[in-house]
Amino acid sequence: MTDLTPQAMPEGDLTLQTVAFPKDTNSGGDIFGGWVISQMDIAAGTTAQQRAKGRVATVAIEAMRFHAPIYVGDLVSVYTKIVKTGRTSLTMHVETWVRRQRTSELLMVTEGDFTFVAIQDSGVKRPLPPL
Repeated sequence: MTDLTPQAMPEGDLTLQTVAFPKDTNSGGDIFGGWVISQMDIAAGTTAQQRAKGRVATVAIEAMRFHAPIYVGDLVSVYTKIVKTGRTSLTMHVETWVRRQRTSELLMVTEGDFTFVAIQDSGVKRPLPPL
């Protein structure tokens, strides 16, 4: 865990919201980091697919930072914001925030940058459509 001062409010659009359950825990009883990354990839993929107007594939996950644990019962909210587009790819900043079940505190727990490429049905890259 890093000791960074979190920002006050989420950046981007609320893209996915779920509750963390006991089945999602690691051996220490906190929510498993892989589950968190999976939720972030689902949310980012949804945003990427909408912008690309079709299929996309995750090609990179960079700068993942875990600021605080997620606990069973926390309301998990994932926010996405496109920060860069290329000819066939787009990169977005993804933040995971929780509302603590016990305290109602709102806290950013994870953030990272996800890159996607637009693909045809065959899996070959294709250009992003104009906005």
